Amino acid sequence: MNNYTQALDYLYARLPMFTRDGAAAINKGLDRTIQFCEYLGNPQRKFKTIHVAGTNGKGSSSHMITSILEAAGLKTGLYTSPHLVDFRERIRVHGAPVSPTYVLQFVQKHQAFIEQIKPSFFEVTVAMAFDYFAQQNVDVAIIEVGLGGRLDSTNVIHPIVSLITNIGLDHMDMLGDTLSLIAAEKAGIIKKSVPVVISEWHHETAAVFREQAEAKQAPIIFASEIWEVESAPIDVVGYQVLDVTNLCKAADPMQIQLDLLGSYQTNNLKGVLQVVHTLRTQGFRIADEHIYSGLRQVQKRTGLMGRWQTISTEPYVICDTGHNEDGVRQVVRNLARTSYRQLHFVLGAMKDKDLSHILPLLPQDALYHFCAPDMPRAMLAQELQNLAGQYDLQGTHYQTVVDAYKAALAAWQPGDLIFVGGSTFVVAEVLTSIQTKE
Repeated sequence: MNNYTQALDYLYARLPMFTRDGAAAINKGLDRTIQFCEYLGNPQRKFKTIHVAGTNGKGSSSHMITSILEAAGLKTGLYTSPHLVDFRERIRVHGAPVSPTYVLQFVQKHQAFIEQIKPSFFEVTVAMAFDYFAQQNVDVAIIEVGLGGRLDSTNVIHPIVSLITNIGLDHMDMLGDTLSLIAAEKAGIIKKSVPVVISEWHHETAAVFREQAEAKQAPIIFASEIWEVESAPIDVVGYQVLDVTNLCKAADPMQIQLDLLGSYQTNNLKGVLQVVHTLRTQGFRIADEHIYSGLRQVQKRTGLMGRWQTISTEPYVICDTGHNEDGVRQVVRNLARTSYRQLHFVLGAMKDKDLSHILPLLPQDALYHFCAPDMPRAMLAQELQNLAGQYDLQGTHYQTVVDAYKAALAAWQPGDLIFVGGSTFVVAEVLTSIQTKE
């Protein structure tokens, strides 16, 4: 292989990928990741880490923490997945994606070892991220869990603080079919004596987290018991203004401008603020002004896309990657707070999702443009249309995501809203098509 594109083609073709192949692509256990890291000289031990897990919110929370730390002057690494447009989104330092040259050289240098131990696509990207962060001498890296927690490839790190965001019903075939079982998998990232922050207290999961934290002698804090976040009666274009109160202190609320607009960010913010507080107790110099600046510029500093993102205003187009029951509930809640004449919904889904819990949540007065992302895991657009019809969701199916999006654009009239979602990969294909045109 002689260039970046060929290196990516090799990784995509050679290695199992969950996003493409589903559960069959997952190597259960950490053995290959440990083996790969040992082969690389255990780069994950050469910098401090913050580990972030959760059903929903872990991506947004990771980006918010990163932006705050960058505002505080720290050289910060960020590992997330999946990517939306470019593979290099997964690995960033100070907001800049990993260079194509590094990706090529990593694959070239370690190809023989990759073929020897046969890791998954995700295991290779995790090892690549650790190696890159070590080479870049980052002060701290925020590491987002890929799936679950206990057996996720990222769980070879020993962080300075762990964060677990929302727990919801997703990937139930692999993580369990109850909130408590799923929470147990997420709680697998809790390490001995390492503080763990839980963004949201929930009666079905709190005991699971407390039990694991006690077993690991890890200090545990439920951020929702410490922080109160409410929308402020102020309208600032491009931001949601939030009044933030520390319930343990007699102080005036902080007023924060956050450039991530989804209402669900209020819950994520509680966990983020508690992580920052924990870092302060560990000696990190993070002033309130760094919090204000970081939260005001999350997208600019980190390149975050796909979280209640306004693609354009004329026509009015919003996308969001929420794709499980809790994520879709939040999307519907945001839609209810948005003004429009007619809603056009570009919708796709994976065939391994239990849509019986999702489709009943969607608005029946929308015009649906059903589609299937270009991957084997995708549900056929015709099948999705038929299933949606059972819940009185009406529309037309299209051969590709781009075709469905073009149809929505053609049908749009002033005052309408086009929403793109249902799957991360629907959002990814629309954003890719837009960037390709640009």
